[in-house]
This record gives sequence, structure tokens and C-alpha cells, in this order.
Amino acid sequence: MQSENEIFALVDVNNCYVSCERVFNPALNDRPTIVLSNNDGCAVARSQEAKDLGIKMGVPVFQIKELIKQHNIQVLSSNFSLYGEMSKRFMELLGDYVAPGDTRSIPLMNAFLILPASSKTLLVMAKQFVDVRGVT
Repeated sequence: MQSENEIFALVDVNNCYVSCERVFNPALNDRPTIVLSNNDGCAVARSQEAKDLGIKMGVPVFQIKELIKQHNIQVLSSNFSLYGEMSKRFMELLGDYVAPGDTRSIPLMNAFLILPASSKTLLVMAKQFVDVRGVT
């Protein structure tokens, strides 16, 4: 049961696999990028730039070959060990803001948090995530 002193939050990693790849390869920033399924058959993650070009989730890569060539879209194979490690780090970072056991996660995608209803806590948390993204 929720008390008046806490709120629930959903924290989502935008374009998760692409975001993980960009941490270690900044040359991918601001470039249309897709990550393919484990058999390199379908797009399973798309940067915002790729989404803006009309690339749909799950589209077979053979159907967008011309689009890839035309827009110089970066095409990457999945790196699940990287995504697992980044997910672990992300959950550890979130754990700094909640009591033990108050994080529920769907690995690599998002987390549900129970936070104190303190504006200071939320502002500090928001600033840290903005800093992680490199946004000023």
C-alpha cells in the first residue's frame, strides 16, 4: 500500500541497445543507428534518428537495405553481454535513490521505483540522469 510520503516512478532507457552502444562509441551520436536481432535479421533497437526515417521495430533488415544505404544508417549486431552489464550498472545507479527492495526491473528496458515524495530527492535524481546523458 502506497503512503502519502512516496510516489511510484517508471524509469525507461530510451532506445536502450543503441544508447548502450553510444556510451562506448560516441561517433554514433546524432547518427541514424539500428541494432539487429541475435541472428542479424531484424531491427530490434532504433535511434531516434532511425525512427525519424521511418524504420519500424522488428522490420527485417533486407526490407530496408536501400534506406540504410541512402541515409548511411549504422547497422550493429546485438551485443547482449554489453547490454547486460549496462543494465546492471543502471539498476545499481537507481538503487542509490530507493530503499532496498523498492526497485522492480525488466532487464535492459525499464524499472519501477518507489521514491520518497521529496522534491529534493527527485531533483537530484533528475540532474544525475541528465548528466549521464550529457545534456546540459
